[in-house]
Amino acid sequence: MLTSITVITLDFRDQGGGALEAVRDGARDALAPLQSFASNVFSPVGDFFGGLTRYGSLKDENAKLRAELEQARGDSLSSQGAERERQALLELMRLDFASTIPAVAARVVSISPSNFQNTVVVDRGSDQRLAVGMPVVTGAGLVGRVQQVSRTRATIQLLTDRGSSVGVRLTGSNQIGVASGAGNKEPLQVDFVATDTEVKAGEVAVTSGLQGSPFPPEIPVGTVKELSKPPGAIQQEISVDPSVDLTRLEFVKVLLWTG
Repeated sequence: MLTSITVITLDFRDQGGGALEAVRDGARDALAPLQSFASNVFSPVGDFFGGLTRYGSLKDENAKLRAELEQARGDSLSSQGAERERQALLELMRLDFASTIPAVAARVVSISPSNFQNTVVVDRGSDQRLAVGMPVVTGAGLVGRVQQVSRTRATIQLLTDRGSSVGVRLTGSNQIGVASGAGNKEPLQVDFVATDTEVKAGEVAVTSGLQGSPFPPEIPVGTVKELSKPPGAIQQEISVDPSVDLTRLEFVKVLLWTG
């Protein structure tokens, strides 16, 4: 105790200089390597235990950040989907054909799972005055017609369905024919066009609108893709690509019209 008091007193009186300060500096320099070694050894251990104590909060923070990121992505996709729907509805409003015929807009809610039938189901039915046989269109042209109807749903037979047919007029030659479905993603096949009729690729086909037709006149059906005149045949072989992408239907318009 006496030694400690004596050293403290001398250190106080020394005030940062003299023999004791020299001894202290020498001891600090001598112990410096040992201090660095101890810091390097025990610092990772301290970080490890510190990480354990903060693990719960870090996990919660990461989960929160992931949730915020997913929410941001969801909001972005929702806004893109809303804009796409808005554009599709605007196209339905700007029909350049059948503008005087009352119509009901509908959303496609399901497609046919069968490879033998090309149909879609929409979220409108007899409660909105839909009836079997009514034409269905988009802003690009003809989709098909109502095949079955209930109070709140309607099944639409697409143009590409093998049981579908529509009277068409080729706008270049003014020739009348019948376009029939050949299956999903296949072009329509046009019959009854004589071999002596001049038909060109890219020619537009529209509904003929002849008396008794289930479709109004002048609705775009498609464009001529290929044509040939087999030797000895009495009619040309003509294929027509539909104007509407029938594989990506989202909104349609049912014309309240019966032929």
